[in-house]
Amino acid sequence: MPTPTSFAAQERSDRLIPNELELLASLLPLASQHIIELGCGAARLARDLLARHPSSHVTGLEVDAIQHEKNLAAAPLPGLQFLAAGAQAIPLPDECFDLALMLKSLHHVPVPEMGTALAEIARVLKPGGHLYVSEPVYAGPLNRIVRLYNDEGPVRTAAQHAVDEALTTGTWVQVAERRFDIPVHFESFEAFETRMMRPTFAHHYLDDERIAAVRAAFLPHQGPDGADFLRPMHVRLLQRTA
Repeated sequence: MPTPTSFAAQERSDRLIPNELELLASLLPLASQHIIELGCGAARLARDLLARHPSSHVTGLEVDAIQHEKNLAAAPLPGLQFLAAGAQAIPLPDECFDLALMLKSLHHVPVPEMGTALAEIARVLKPGGHLYVSEPVYAGPLNRIVRLYNDEGPVRTAAQHAVDEALTTGTWVQVAERRFDIPVHFESFEAFETRMMRPTFAHHYLDDERIAAVRAAFLPHQGPDGADFLRPMHVRLLQRTA
């Protein structure tokens, strides 16, 4: 497997990747690692990672109180622990992790605190440790439907600008960049509404007129087996300098 630094100044299009763990594993060693995931949600990738690499340890941080309670109530998994905290104030010691993950979570950090969050992540990473930032691209049919009720264009742009700004501080170097698509499936519009329009971590303005508009945009994509989309993603792999 190539070392992370061999990807410097290189970008490749790996178009369809059903499981992002495969991309992560192609970029970094994942065995015997201390990993922190910021905005872990249900920690699906973390659980998959530990199933493959039980010698590692993952600490998942989550600010959504409802999701955090679900995580605590789920079946325990050796090597996985959860904390109620955000990336902008990590309640852990300096230099204790090898790898930090932000999976579709940086754009959820309040814009004025994005720089603080990246500085906090640098603080808890060991020198030479890596930050894997995976952000959805503001494009594609699924995005056009979502922005009818939740336009994330400004915060996604702010997230990329925050990474760019962090790279000017001397704390980070970017060692890899990837663009790819993740398949997303919904059994029905009702499933889409529950999962995408009514998440526990956000409250979108949804009246009957807006729901009807989203439904009208969604239904042309639905077939007998549901609706399938490709979500374009942009990964930037940063390394903390010594």
